[in-house]
Amino acid sequence: MRIAQVPPLYEAVPPRFYGGTERVVAHLTDALVDLGHAVTLFASGEARTRARLVVVRDEAIRLDPAPLKSDLAAHMVMLEEVRRRADQFDVIHFHTDMIHFPFFEDMAEKTITTLHGRLDLKDLAGVYARWPQFPMVSISDDQRRPLADANWAGTVHHGMAADLYEFHPKGEGYLAFLGRISPEKRPDRAIEIARRLGKPLKIAAKVDAADQRYFTEVIEPLIRAAGPQVEFIGEIGDGEKSAFLGRAEALLFPIDWPEPFGLVMIEAMACGTPVVAYACGSVPEVIEDGVTGFIVRTDDQACAAVARVGALDRRRVRQRFEARFSATAMARRYLTLYDRLGQAACPLAARA
Repeated sequence: MRIAQVPPLYEAVPPRFYGGTERVVAHLTDALVDLGHAVTLFASGEARTRARLVVVRDEAIRLDPAPLKSDLAAHMVMLEEVRRRADQFDVIHFHTDMIHFPFFEDMAEKTITTLHGRLDLKDLAGVYARWPQFPMVSISDDQRRPLADANWAGTVHHGMAADLYEFHPKGEGYLAFLGRISPEKRPDRAIEIARRLGKPLKIAAKVDAADQRYFTEVIEPLIRAAGPQVEFIGEIGDGEKSAFLGRAEALLFPIDWPEPFGLVMIEAMACGTPVVAYACGSVPEVIEDGVTGFIVRTDDQACAAVARVGALDRRRVRQRFEARFSATAMARRYLTLYDRLGQAACPLAARA
């Protein structure tokens, strides 16, 4: 098939540091190429891909040092470039939320749109009601709940390239928190769990400008109070994740929001590291309780779960990642949806 992949332009593909959507697009694109398809990636100039690359911006927006820039203008230029080349593709796969809808109304039947974020925002329902002809993909079944009647083509859980992560048969005794410092990710919970258990905690996370005050006023004092028990590393890239996650005794995923997927969970699993996660959003779809980690609802349960992670088979954790969440498994599920596009005269409801 001739497939276009259209990610947002906020991060490189794959990202240098934090960035879920662009990372998933990178792995999906390469897996589709490996499966024999002709894939074109529209992205910024520093993209690394096995697909044909169409450069639509010199560099990704977030780390661009230019003091003045317009993310809307950048995305409009990209969409016009996709539109100009649209007849070159059998499928145009968008990862850009809904911004492309007005541009591609007359060819919605050859597009598919993966929604990567939360869907309980006030204005979203009106948009998806206005453009119901666009088939959409959820990244977890739970993500769909606020828009249950939308034109869902299927659910495809994220996947990652298996060879990017090294399996670690044994942890080194510390707990890990990886991702983003924000109230809904609950790094304060992770610190409290480590404090109660007397275990070291390493936090590798970005701090967005919007969350700087929360970090300064809430998290930094907790880190200082914990002393050497808690180490704040900052933002890390793919090259550092395998060692960071693989050497951990467990990944703490103490979220307090409707997580659409939670990529860090499968990154930990790829390293053989069990996950202790709170039962929010996609967590019950991703974690197999008692196999790849434990699903908990309270801090007491989390502490008890950490005490039991040593009984889990880390090799089995890696095997479940390979079976369920490899990039190849994800690509094959998307190919099933692409094949259905020609029959998409009415809303699709089947799960991929």
